[in-house]
Amino acid sequence: MSQHQLDARRQEILAGARTCFARHGYEGATVRRLEQETGLSRGAIFHHFRDKESLFLAVAEDDAAAMAETVARHGLVQVMWDLLARAAAPETVGWLGSQLEVSRRLRTDPEFATRWAARAEAVAAATRDRLARQREVGVLREDVPLDVLAQFLELAYDGLVLHLAMGRPADHLGPVLDLVEAAVRR
Repeated sequence: MSQHQLDARRQEILAGARTCFARHGYEGATVRRLEQETGLSRGAIFHHFRDKESLFLAVAEDDAAAMAETVARHGLVQVMWDLLARAAAPETVGWLGSQLEVSRRLRTDPEFATRWAARAEAVAAATRDRLARQREVGVLREDVPLDVLAQFLELAYDGLVLHLAMGRPADHLGPVLDLVEAAVRR
């Protein structure tokens, strides 16, 4: 297989694993279920990933990297808009599911929490950098410290994730996100 084919296969495995972890949680995502979800054999899956833990971390890291990139380019509120759009499309539930599984493991697995700290810091740093750039161009309020604004946005994001995880309706949350954005703007 060419490198391009190997990379494509890896992305295919990540997409299927993301859905499997979202549906069944980490413990319930058995090798058999991973095989079913990806349509690949365990040999093909574990050729790319050492074990299930490595596969889950790769899914979570992939999601965190995509989130950090969106934050850097468009801000954390855009991540919330993207999450809201995904909530309207049930076939994209995998991303929310992996976020919830990361949250659960942060609470229950101290080793995972230690390893995850650097990834979480990347998103937090991207948020602070974006806010600093926004303040420099004069679109961000100046009466509140940047760290407080960053924490406010992180709490809003966490609240949205919880809201969606509880199965609450998402179809009227646009004005709420507009309010969140207005709260940090001048």
